[in-house]
Amino acid sequence: MSRNFLKMAETMKSELVGIRRDLHMHPELGYEEKRTSGKIKEFLKSLGIEYRETAGTGVCAIIRGNGDKTIGIRADMDALPLQDKKNTVYSSKVTGKMHACGHDAHTTILLGVAKILNGIKDELTGNVKLFFEPAEETTGGAKVMIKEGVLENPHVDRIIGLHVEENIEVGNIGLKFGVVNAASNPFSIKIKGVGSHGARPNMGIDPVVMASHVVLALQEIISRELPPVDPAVITIGTIHGGTASNIIPDEVTISGIIRTMKTEHRSYVKKRLVEITEGIVGSMRGKCKIDIDESYPCLYNDDNAAKAILKAAQQVIGNDHVKILENPSMGVESFAYFSMEKPSAFYYLGCRNEGKNIIHPAHGNLFDIDEDCLPIGVAIQCQTAYDFLK
Repeated sequence: MSRNFLKMAETMKSELVGIRRDLHMHPELGYEEKRTSGKIKEFLKSLGIEYRETAGTGVCAIIRGNGDKTIGIRADMDALPLQDKKNTVYSSKVTGKMHACGHDAHTTILLGVAKILNGIKDELTGNVKLFFEPAEETTGGAKVMIKEGVLENPHVDRIIGLHVEENIEVGNIGLKFGVVNAASNPFSIKIKGVGSHGARPNMGIDPVVMASHVVLALQEIISRELPPVDPAVITIGTIHGGTASNIIPDEVTISGIIRTMKTEHRSYVKKRLVEITEGIVGSMRGKCKIDIDESYPCLYNDDNAAKAILKAAQQVIGNDHVKILENPSMGVESFAYFSMEKPSAFYYLGCRNEGKNIIHPAHGNLFDIDEDCLPIGVAIQCQTAYDFLK
């Protein structure tokens, strides 16, 4: 039996829009998503879908079909600490918090998927797990969910996810094969010298000068030590030190982030950052303390999973509306934790509409989506899951 999932999703568009606007007006930051998860659980309960709490404010639900094969579908829930400056009836009602990255849309889409697939669960030769992830914007609730066993009982065979994309026109999707998103490693470097009077630098050991050499030298890792065809970035975001123009401080702190597209480059850049920093600081008579955090890994799309999304999307919106992306994003995505565990695929759902002035970038005060994308996202997720379990 074939299904017209787009038609099914279109019939519930007003419901989807209502859910999305409610979530948009009541944004919550990572691990604070109590109202959001409460709304999710209320919706699932109304459909008779079993669920459990995970990762604090996260939710893992399951639709049980007729078989052991299982596909997972993930949506993130958290908002950003940003003031909403849109002039719409559904602008954020919470000062300093905003759904500026579309997670309200992702959650809405997954609830729509839950309703449709639960209604035809007798046709499913397997199970659908629904992952509502908290704290994607910060530490990533995915790794906590995985640790708490959401990929087992029953065992998950494949996972799919999506993200709204303001640079893709509504009605289209973007799909990247291979590496999709970068890995990230935030770092801090504390450089210790000896303070002195600014008129007598010879009496001290200047950490500002040492920090300046370190900042410049670290850029050469990318430009001279990695292949120029492989993207990577080292960004220094902060430098703090000193109290007055005529005082050489005794300490300077640098912080930044490494972004790489290959696991081997990630390891190499971290190693060289330590070697170069210690070498420069040591040669200039200073001392340093380096901390490098292990943040999100690279997100890789499994070929078979990506081809399945491609086929499903072509069926739902047509070949001409599926864009194969050439370049990965230097941004990070906590779906990567799922992709490290199971064959997975992640794609971008167009939400741009210049005619409606929906053109503003994510993580910006004016970000919005064309809500026409909601039924499309629901239909593609449903089609992909349905095909996988068929």
